[in-house]
Amino acid sequence: MALARRTPKVGLALGSGSARGWAHIGVLQALLQEGVRPDVICGSSIGALVGAAYAAGELERFADWVGSLGLRDVLGFMDFKLSGGMLKGEKLIAFWRRNFADFDIESSPLPFGAVATDLHSGAEVWLRQGSIADAVRASIALPGLFTPVRQDGGRLLVDGGIVNPVPISLARAMGADIVIAVDLNSDILQRHMQPLDREAQAGEPAPAAPALQAEEAAAGPGGWMERVRAWMPGTDAAGAAPPRAPSMLDVMLTSVNIMQMRITRSRMAGDPPEMVVAPQLAQMDLLDFHRAPEAIAEGRRATLAALPQLRRYMD
Repeated sequence: MALARRTPKVGLALGSGSARGWAHIGVLQALLQEGVRPDVICGSSIGALVGAAYAAGELERFADWVGSLGLRDVLGFMDFKLSGGMLKGEKLIAFWRRNFADFDIESSPLPFGAVATDLHSGAEVWLRQGSIADAVRASIALPGLFTPVRQDGGRLLVDGGIVNPVPISLARAMGADIVIAVDLNSDILQRHMQPLDREAQAGEPAPAAPALQAEEAAAGPGGWMERVRAWMPGTDAAGAAPPRAPSMLDVMLTSVNIMQMRITRSRMAGDPPEMVVAPQLAQMDLLDFHRAPEAIAEGRRATLAALPQLRRYMD
């Protein structure tokens, strides 16, 4: 007896990648434009943040806010701490609670899940209950950058990308028949494997945008913004990129990049999704949150290029 046909359930697995994660907004916009509406959505790290905005019905308002972020705005969310991580992350989550929907995940208009990592055991943790803002805060707790999140019972949670950078397995567990996976780390090694002559050209400082020049001028030489930028990968305090030894933050974030890329390749080989969207954003550093329009546009482009993979299952 032949099986009865039914409409497949589409799941979207949004991957980790810090600032490159704004590409997820473009992915969602392109899918909706083409009439593809995910039935479930889950995310790891920055993917959890964007996924939560979509699950809450706040995607376009969230996209408008993200697109308006300048460097000064990004630095304004940095609440420094001397133990557990550079940033507490409380300013960002407090802003989310004030300006976007915070509700129990169980009552989400769209089934939502986030991935975190148990710092003690290394276990993968699926966050499917409780405050959606708390789940996002745990999922984005990149070790060394954000402080861990302590749950009831004393368990410490850190970034979900440590164990599952693109949570295909969670999407399937939530009932997805067809999984669209967004991999933000597929091309990151390109930036570290350029020919020397191209690397030299890339090291020439580009002229700053007028808005950025104004922000830097307002900060003043030797100001706090210059000192923070000195920590950021690929720049010195003046915004140039001369050849130099990598900073501690450079080494930490590049190592996380490589680790997540390797884990993603391994897990996708064991559980391949039906469609892979792979935005090409190797030129963006993990902390380039002020470059959202560039990432969103690339997310749209990569999605439209990958759609023929999905049509085989949907038509």
